[in-house]
Amino acid sequence: MAKRQLRQEWIEQVIARPARIELDEYDPDLEHRLAAVPELANRVLRVIVSKGETKRVVTVHPDRKMKGKI
Repeated sequence: MAKRQLRQEWIEQVIARPARIELDEYDPDLEHRLAAVPELANRVLRVIVSKGETKRVVTVHPDRKMKGKI
């Protein structure tokens, strides 16, 4: 998170209120949660989490391919 300068509250926001949820094509126990973050110039943040009751974050990154689609 620090390397990519992503704030914890942005990640929590995407997990709690995603604009889109996609299933992981390789691992059925993971899902991708996506949402535009106004503080990132409306860039889309992709947060990959476990599907369980407790969401474990696997990775987080801005998704350039989704900009303007959400």
